[in-house]
Amino acid sequence: MEVIIRPNTEVATELASQLIAEKISQKPFLCLGLATGRTMEKVYNKLVNLHKSGALDFSLVRTYNLDEYIGLSPDDPNSYRHYMNEHLFNKINIDLRNTHLPMGMADNLEDECHLYEESIKNNGGIDLQLLGIGRSGHIGFNEPLSALQSRTRDKALTPVTVAQNSPMFDPPESMPKRAITMGVGTILEADQIIMLVTGKEKAGILAKAIEGPISSMISATALQLHPKCTIIIDEDAAADLQCCDYYKWIFDNEPKWEPYR
Repeated sequence: MEVIIRPNTEVATELASQLIAEKISQKPFLCLGLATGRTMEKVYNKLVNLHKSGALDFSLVRTYNLDEYIGLSPDDPNSYRHYMNEHLFNKINIDLRNTHLPMGMADNLEDECHLYEESIKNNGGIDLQLLGIGRSGHIGFNEPLSALQSRTRDKALTPVTVAQNSPMFDPPESMPKRAITMGVGTILEADQIIMLVTGKEKAGILAKAIEGPISSMISATALQLHPKCTIIIDEDAAADLQCCDYYKWIFDNEPKWEPYR
């Protein structure tokens, strides 16, 4: 695990976006794992701008999103399919047939989860997975007590997650209480991982995820097991880290620093 602390949200987001763009440029048919949320909107905006400038081609890229709410149709304004179309897919030259999200309206959720796993496998696995972190410490919707070897499945959301996300629904109480999510084990099978975290409100849970013991109660701690995981954060998100100065020293004193070694 590498922890990179940048001065502010803008610089942290820029670095994450550049690393993703570099991977796409190196491997045009990249299989890219995607996340949603306010932090990711800034990443997607930068990727869209790179595409519009002619610097980034998405025509061969394949994507898999982490999760989707159960009970929402793809055209529901609060679905993650709608989010991805609005913030990224409809603004770049990606083939929508190569963009994948779990189907929250599936008649048989167990079959849908199995098919999602199979689709990832049939596409050669995820090359690069983009992650954020929830206030309960989840990656995807892997809430507390998610097994570290879990696969894509139906998961109940915690009150913390519902409180965090429900203001985006109108009315807030209409937010689904369950979602389909990639499992922790599914995420850990990605060849490379980038987690982007910004803001002081994430500092406490981020410190537990990076420096605390590995626990199913905080699924993000499982990233400590991944050999190619880079965590990019701003100064506010780094506020509770015990080894903050050490992480900065590594980045500042490695003239040949590369994101994955």
